[in-house]
Amino acid sequence: MTQLRSRIDTSSEIFRRNVEAFEEKRRIISDARAAAIAGGDEKAHRRHAERGKLTARQRVFGLLDAGTPFMELGQLVAHDVYDEPVPSAALITGIGVVGGRPAMVFANDATVKGGTYFPLTVQKHLRAQKVARENGLPCIYLVDSGGIYLPLQEDLFPDEYHLGRMFRNIAEMSALGLPQIAAVMGSCTAGGAYIPAMCDEAVIVRGNGTIFLGGPQLVRAATGEVVDAETLGGADLHTRVTGVADHLAENDEHALALVREIVLRNGPGPVSRPPQTPRPPLYDPAELPGIISASLREHIPAREVLARLLDGSEFAEYRSRFGPTIVCGTGHIGGYPVGVLINDGVLFPESAQKAANFIEICAQRNIPLLFLHNINGFMVGAEYEAAGIAKHGAKLVNAVSCAQVPKFSLVIGGSFGAGNFAMCGRSMGPRLMAMWPSAKSTAVGGEQTATVMALIRSDQLAKEGRVLSPEEEESIKRPIIDTYERQSHPLYYAARMWVDAVVDPTETREWLTLSLAMAADAPERETRFGVFRM
Repeated sequence: MTQLRSRIDTSSEIFRRNVEAFEEKRRIISDARAAAIAGGDEKAHRRHAERGKLTARQRVFGLLDAGTPFMELGQLVAHDVYDEPVPSAALITGIGVVGGRPAMVFANDATVKGGTYFPLTVQKHLRAQKVARENGLPCIYLVDSGGIYLPLQEDLFPDEYHLGRMFRNIAEMSALGLPQIAAVMGSCTAGGAYIPAMCDEAVIVRGNGTIFLGGPQLVRAATGEVVDAETLGGADLHTRVTGVADHLAENDEHALALVREIVLRNGPGPVSRPPQTPRPPLYDPAELPGIISASLREHIPAREVLARLLDGSEFAEYRSRFGPTIVCGTGHIGGYPVGVLINDGVLFPESAQKAANFIEICAQRNIPLLFLHNINGFMVGAEYEAAGIAKHGAKLVNAVSCAQVPKFSLVIGGSFGAGNFAMCGRSMGPRLMAMWPSAKSTAVGGEQTATVMALIRSDQLAKEGRVLSPEEEESIKRPIIDTYERQSHPLYYAARMWVDAVVDPTETREWLTLSLAMAADAPERETRFGVFRM
């Protein structure tokens, strides 16, 4: 192991400007987080409390073991996506410790549209189930939902990854031996009724919990029968007559206690201690905002970032003199071993070969992989095409795709085009993926795209004997640049569940430690690579 040494002058003007530029980006994310945590409006919260119900977040933290962390996934989902606010897509999901066992927790937020499922709510629910399955986590569903948001039913019901997939996942994870537990703490209507009905065990709260395929209004419209919600699907019916629920709770607190007892009866899950004693880096992670360039056109020094993330700032670098525009090597975060790939420039053929080889080694030794993105893409031009950049880049994408060790992705700068794929972007299946508040990601940079479109138009006019004026060029380029700027923002990505979180640089070590701890006891999977074009 080599101890990384920082050369950053934290008293410099550049460092100060970087910090100031970062603060504005941090504020945008902070404001969005506050709105997500608040949930529904004051009226909805008051009505919720009048029914004697805890809020969704109170339920989550009342369930978790005291003093243990909660790793929330998708907190910013649906931010500014729909015509009206749907904070956190009306659903809280995340990983916490219940009865000494890591578990995936789902909690409908009934203060937001009655906890109904919007398209992004379903996507968020399915994403959390996928994370649970990959990491061998039991699932706990704290149900309080009016079912799907009917005006958007075509985006919720018919397709393979719509609402029905939630129930298929419950059945398949139960078959895999991953406990599926539900607590019905409010409404549980229509297709949503299958959540408790399909779980291994279910709790229902007297007076507030109801389960029915068709609510009183639907029953009246379909059959003419007039029946109240409690008679139709209340706690007494389902614990005494139907057996749809197994345990009767007197209130929310009692329901949470019963769920904890169920988890404990299933036995404690494996919680491995880190192989090494965690050590802080030699350099303060709070310095990271000053290291991140105010403009992504400027270089972010890879080793300076690693010196503030790795335990003891220690790093065993792989092929340091070959393919230097990608830095690869092993170290520890929170005591857990990790293989790191971080960009230090554009990807050349030798960079891609080096990274692919490093991934092979980590897969063979069962070392988790961390990809830190700051990449414009692969080098282009006649010289590099002749050198086989497409072939060498494909080797890297092959290695990233097929490596079955836990993979985690964090965009710290830019992540553009094929560089995103090579660095294990969302489509490559990382266990978890996040962005820093200052990061950006699009298929191609906005200015490059705008310039290409302007050149195409210029060539078209040239065939007609005309010249593209500066005003016409600006009218083509400006809307493209503005659109790409908006769509590249981490808040835009997080709102659409394209990343699981926006993580502050100062909190990154904690996020990565929890990620590695979660994966430490996950089922191991054998890696088999596809054919590499040599």
